Amino acid sequence: RQVRAPVLVSYAAFVLVGLSAGVSGVLLPSQMASYGVDRATIGVIFFTSAAGFALAGISSGALIDRYGVRIALAAGGSAYVLAGLYLASRPPFPAFVAAQLITGYGTGVLESALNVYLAALPRAATLLNRLHAFFGVGALLGPVLAAWIISVASWEMVWLALAVACVPLVALFLAVYPGREPAAGTAQAAPVPEPGSMLSAALRDHGVQLGAAMLALYVGLEISVGNWAFSYLVQTRGLAGPLAGYTVSGYWLGLTLGRFLISPIAARAGLTTAGLMYGCLAGVTAAATLAWLSPAALACLALGLLGFFLGPIFPTTMAITPRLTQPRLVPTAIGVLNAASVVGGSALPWLAGTITQNAGMQVLLPFAIALAVAQFAVWRPIASRLG
Repeated sequence: RQVRAPVLVSYAAFVLVGLSAGVSGVLLPSQMASYGVDRATIGVIFFTSAAGFALAGISSGALIDRYGVRIALAAGGSAYVLAGLYLASRPPFPAFVAAQLITGYGTGVLESALNVYLAALPRAATLLNRLHAFFGVGALLGPVLAAWIISVASWEMVWLALAVACVPLVALFLAVYPGREPAAGTAQAAPVPEPGSMLSAALRDHGVQLGAAMLALYVGLEISVGNWAFSYLVQTRGLAGPLAGYTVSGYWLGLTLGRFLISPIAARAGLTTAGLMYGCLAGVTAAATLAWLSPAALACLALGLLGFFLGPIFPTTMAITPRLTQPRLVPTAIGVLNAASVVGGSALPWLAGTITQNAGMQVLLPFAIALAVAQFAVWRPIASRLG
């Protein structure tokens, strides 16, 4: 009962983060027309946003250690509000690009701090799976919301709506989250270590390195399939555009449902965390293989299953982070894992695009299978550390 309100606010915050991610693709054509730039130029915002998110990942641990989760969440939410209001004013293009750094930083701090808070609670795996499932809810609703607002107003109003929606969240962060020591789970008699030493210690920790590698591979696989599956279905399988689009939506819906459903089912069945992860990794590998080798109709279903089994891997890895490293390093470690995920989510989809550009779209699913097998290789030593 004491944590019910913070947990519900966490879910609402992740819906907003998902909305922010979901609207971006819909806004791009209007932003290109507004600024008179091409795809290559507008694409710079992906790098600045990712840089802000990565910066949040490596700095949020120090922020949480020094001020606690409550202040970290308020700071991240405030940064997002200010950047969103600035974007709603349609700033000059260089400033528009720079503002994406702040939105990326704000969302990165929110994600890291909420993962830290829920990872310290009982039944953390279930709570984190639900948390990231609500990101999927926001990502599914975002395109619809953005398209409707653009039809009656402009892309600037989408950012205004997002910024205004974040204001009550900032107030709730300050109202319902506990103070520093209970929230961060790092109470200690000794003075708080210097931020640089905490980050350095986390980067040298083998458990943190394994978790970072796991999430870099996971997000790389998730985004590679999400970004390139439409082209694969149209160019290699000959599907019509609308059907290919519905299939990709089914992939993201499967990912969201997997986060809502698999962890509770595994808990009722008495599966350990290692058993759940091995099952999900096997399901990912089997679904990717089925999508590669089966006829087009079955391949569409297999892509939905691929998303379903992928869903729990990210939040479950976050949930076990306190078991991979020292308690005092947990906030910094979770930030490092978040930063690694955005690196993998940028580099591996780029690699997938480069490979398919030269070898053809038919190699997309073998590439996904290779990443799934690599996740098995990384998970085995993690499972051993869990005992």
